[in-house]
Amino acid sequence: MSDLHDVVIVGGGLVGASLAIALDRLGLDVGLVEASPAGGLPAVFDQRNLSFAAATVNALTALGVMQRLEGAPGPIRRIHVSRAGDFGRVLMHADDYGRDAFGQVVVARDFGHALEARLDELRHLARYRPATFVALGDCTDGRREVVIADAAGERRLRARLVVGADGTRSAVRQALGIATQEHDYLQTLFVARLRPARAPDGTAYERFTDTGPTALLPRGDRHYGVVHGVARDEAEAVLALDDAAWLARLQGVVGWRAGRLLESGPRSAYPLVQVLAQRLVGERALLLGNAAQTIHPLGAQGFNLGLRDALTLAELIGDAAQDPGADALLQAYVQRRGPDREQTLAFSDGLARLTGNPSPLLRPLRSIGLLAASQAAPLQSFLVGGAMGFRGQVPELCRSQAQ
Repeated sequence: MSDLHDVVIVGGGLVGASLAIALDRLGLDVGLVEASPAGGLPAVFDQRNLSFAAATVNALTALGVMQRLEGAPGPIRRIHVSRAGDFGRVLMHADDYGRDAFGQVVVARDFGHALEARLDELRHLARYRPATFVALGDCTDGRREVVIADAAGERRLRARLVVGADGTRSAVRQALGIATQEHDYLQTLFVARLRPARAPDGTAYERFTDTGPTALLPRGDRHYGVVHGVARDEAEAVLALDDAAWLARLQGVVGWRAGRLLESGPRSAYPLVQVLAQRLVGERALLLGNAAQTIHPLGAQGFNLGLRDALTLAELIGDAAQDPGADALLQAYVQRRGPDREQTLAFSDGLARLTGNPSPLLRPLRSIGLLAASQAAPLQSFLVGGAMGFRGQVPELCRSQAQ
């Protein structure tokens, strides 16, 4: 492998791997720095459930990833939203908008294997694994130095553009000296697979409570994926519940809309902290995905937003047909991603704070909001457009499944 690349991506997770696939279509020489060894998957590819917006499904189909899923994804044909203690609800049907589905539910591990199969087919990709990012070096002759470490010791790569796709606690972001703004929601999110008495019918349920959101996502294996938010100080007690008590807790929150919940798989827990990079670019360097913004999972916007980051970058590089690390291109990226990023952040954070606030003064306002959203076509259309990932200047690959 040559140490010279057009682009070096640090981080082989969902967004980093997707970017590598998108850049390969352009014929660029790409280096991918991955912490996991060959044959292994990053920890992010676990049993959690990923809700892919329609725009994401389009793009991943065009990139040849969806076709490599081992299991069938679960279509989201209806979205049901309500809040405990408030009256009103929102029920949206995809066929009212000329769609078969708003999106698809995919198991993260299955998605990881599909990405891996696609990465193995790329012609212009050099994979450094297992390897860790050490430092950024100087920029000379139009390239930036990247220091990584593997079993043989330190190695120095040079790239026209370095992309930090290395997650919430991004080492690339730290090396660039980019500060973050953080907000701890004081919530912990539990994720598991649930077997119901009746198979999911394509309805995704979002139920808000004072201590966080709970969602039931229809998987393709006749199960639901549950996402259950609890107050941070309750997390240990919830984790200690036996399966019967855990199921009873969930049944009490979501009611009987999805029928009786019979069985749960293992639970995983994740603290909810929003982390926003104060800027997205440095000299011949750029942040994507969770390295740029780790947001509240309400509405399942995180990966969908990160993928649009990656696809926008690839599209700009392809359109420019020149230096991928040029300052003008990086500034164009920041400008183009601004509206989508800002609107998505405002939506997820604002809804999380509003629906999680136990103040009785907000109850009638929330109820009026639910009633308005259930009856006002323009408001529903706005919500649907965001849910399907069609917000701002959407990358071309998100608009069509064409290869």
